[in-house]
Amino acid sequence: MVCLWWRQMEVIGEYKCSRQMLFGKFKLRVVRIRDWGWGGLLRLLLILLFLSGNSRLVWGEGECFWPQFHGPRRDNISDATGLARSWPEGGPPLLWSVAGLGHGFSSVAVARGRILTAGDRDDRTVITCMDLGGRILWQAENGPAWPGPVPGSRGTPTIDGTFVYHQNAHGDLACFELETGRKVWHLNVLKEFGAENIEWALAESPLVDGPRVISCPGGPNTAVVALEKGTGRLVWKSPSAGDKAGYCSPILAEWQGLRMIMVLTAKAFIGVNADNGELLWRFPHETPFDENITSPIFHDGFVFISTRTTGSVLLRVDVSGEKASVTPVWRNLDLDNQHGGVILYQGYLYGASHVNQQGKWICVDWKTGQTQFMERPIGKGTLTLADGMLFLMSETGEVALAPARPNRLEIVSRFKLPRGGPGPYWAHPVVCDGRLYLRHSDRLFVYEVRHPVAKD
Repeated sequence: MVCLWWRQMEVIGEYKCSRQMLFGKFKLRVVRIRDWGWGGLLRLLLILLFLSGNSRLVWGEGECFWPQFHGPRRDNISDATGLARSWPEGGPPLLWSVAGLGHGFSSVAVARGRILTAGDRDDRTVITCMDLGGRILWQAENGPAWPGPVPGSRGTPTIDGTFVYHQNAHGDLACFELETGRKVWHLNVLKEFGAENIEWALAESPLVDGPRVISCPGGPNTAVVALEKGTGRLVWKSPSAGDKAGYCSPILAEWQGLRMIMVLTAKAFIGVNADNGELLWRFPHETPFDENITSPIFHDGFVFISTRTTGSVLLRVDVSGEKASVTPVWRNLDLDNQHGGVILYQGYLYGASHVNQQGKWICVDWKTGQTQFMERPIGKGTLTLADGMLFLMSETGEVALAPARPNRLEIVSRFKLPRGGPGPYWAHPVVCDGRLYLRHSDRLFVYEVRHPVAKD
């Protein structure tokens, strides 16, 4: 961020703004100009003209702000507008692609004019930082690669200010400088807290909560831990939930004055007090192979979870002071999402089934749990939402665009994403600042999806 210091400036007030974003509150300082004269006013005019074309220098962020897995609110909904309602045959224009990321399923985080992702190259996990044109600025190692089963990186890096956080498949949680890639600190959460890895390896993307970074190692000693984000030192650890970690990335929610971290472990859905680590509830939710993967969705006092075979559950969250509990409201077996994600938009849930409906795309009413449609215009996979449109990607690389409507899934455009290496297309898509980011294995593809679609 550019900071301008002027002796002629005097702070006359401070207005506290609150936004529902990852990093909480920020402050806007109000200044008045005193005794500048014509020379000072000319300098101010030149500065404003310069900064008007360089807004990311003022705010410390680029126009795209998708700093973590599933975006600033972890709801997988982009704030982008003015997007194309359809694409040309063959897909939207490809702006650029880049290889050399390493094999894996990590998505991208984009903030401060930087793009971050992770991949496994040879026997190491590698974090890659790129500029918005795809030029690789640095690469840094974060522990060993995951050899299998299902080899490749899992978690997506998290950008917080001038730092990056990443946890690899073996539980190596590390902090890096955003500009240089220098490793600031490192901690293996499995070794530190006496936990074992899970069958297909940890897949968590770090959650930053103010001055803390959250990790969910599970095991006999704890379920969730909070670490100082600047040092990696322990702030608090929750009691054990009685089982191993799940493959789930946690969310942060606040209801009736209580801040809660919510996550799926191997066999349950738990809530933890975000300020002290107290275990608030443990709601049993078992599924074959302990595949509790998809992140919860919290909205207005209710929380939704979905897993393969066991299906979906909506729970009411009841808070009394520093205590909380959950009560089931409805269950739906049609939407048994594996790991492609579910989105809540305008009162309806959208996502792909796994085994119960043979990979059909499902829409469910948030209030009633009633299935609205079950269709398979493309195979099951991942999704994101932007400007009222669903961006879908199947596990075989078919990319599709459809309006988010509860009555039917109408595909208006589609194309096939090239292969970037071995394995299925599991990395979650991202739409930010008019660009569609699609990852497969070693390669990242970036497309222009603004309206109207630019011509070659």
